[in-house]
Amino acid sequence: MIIDCHGHYTTAPKQLQDFRDAQIARCADPLRPELGPIRIGDDEIRESIENNQLKALRARGADMTIFSPKASAMAHHQGDEAASKEWARACNDLIHRVVSLFPDNFIGVCQLPQSPGAPIENSIEELERCVNELGFVGCNLNPDPSGGHWTSRPLTDRSWYPFFEKMVELDVPAMVHVSGSCNDNFHATGAHYINADTTAFMQFLQGDLFRDFPELRIVIPHGGGAVPYHWGRYRGLADMLKRPPLTEHVMKNVFFDTCVYHQPGIDLLFRVIEVDNILFASEMFGAVKGIDPETGHHFDDTKRYIDNLDIAAADKRKVFELNARRVYPRLDAALKARGR
Repeated sequence: MIIDCHGHYTTAPKQLQDFRDAQIARCADPLRPELGPIRIGDDEIRESIENNQLKALRARGADMTIFSPKASAMAHHQGDEAASKEWARACNDLIHRVVSLFPDNFIGVCQLPQSPGAPIENSIEELERCVNELGFVGCNLNPDPSGGHWTSRPLTDRSWYPFFEKMVELDVPAMVHVSGSCNDNFHATGAHYINADTTAFMQFLQGDLFRDFPELRIVIPHGGGAVPYHWGRYRGLADMLKRPPLTEHVMKNVFFDTCVYHQPGIDLLFRVIEVDNILFASEMFGAVKGIDPETGHHFDDTKRYIDNLDIAAADKRKVFELNARRVYPRLDAALKARGR
């Protein structure tokens, strides 16, 4: 079985974005009329999935995607906390409808109702709802709800601990995932995303989060940002800062995905990072949707890159399936309940 741990509903029907636009406009002008419900029919959802993610999933030889709302549209920096709660709930409910229509191919991960300056405790209720009521298996956690201005405390700060305690209690991982950038210095997918991945790893290196939460599991997407390429730098920094070796201090709890869009990058990832810490992912359809003129294949057809690796079949199975089952135990339980 091949499980893609990183997919977003980037093809949701237009009504979802229309709702968001009206919601943000209402935040600016509270005298605007109340928002009505989002009216999207099941057939519209089916069409948006069957002609896009599901079609590509099958064509590229994968079986299931761990699916979440469109990351760039989380936009925690827009509107206020009340709007963020309403928006997160609407997006998560739509993911639940996708999963209900395509239970063999998708399983949910939730967006959180984060907002700049709002305590992370305020996101616990939505996490519990999505896990306990909707059957979701994890969440996307934004380390920078300000959208590129980095006004939040580091992920190792104790202000995050109530949320991590709840994650451990529910036995769900978080994928570190920022949203759109409102800072002109940082292109959203080309800079802000990779900055955040790299920054989160350095925060983990500097802190003692996993000493306090030895069962906590964090996925850093996009191949771990710049970390594998600069692995020697981070090993050296750990030594200079009198931290334990990275294999003990961070890598028992942190995992990287394979959203790296060329063969040399994947080759490097697998040379540097232990295979037990790598989960297959494509971010389909996400940051890079085009066809690579050098290969004639889609950049985000990442299964091809893993297929080309000269590694043992048992290791490929870890990356394609077993590591995801281990990091997302609720996914494993759901699959076993269906005899998979």
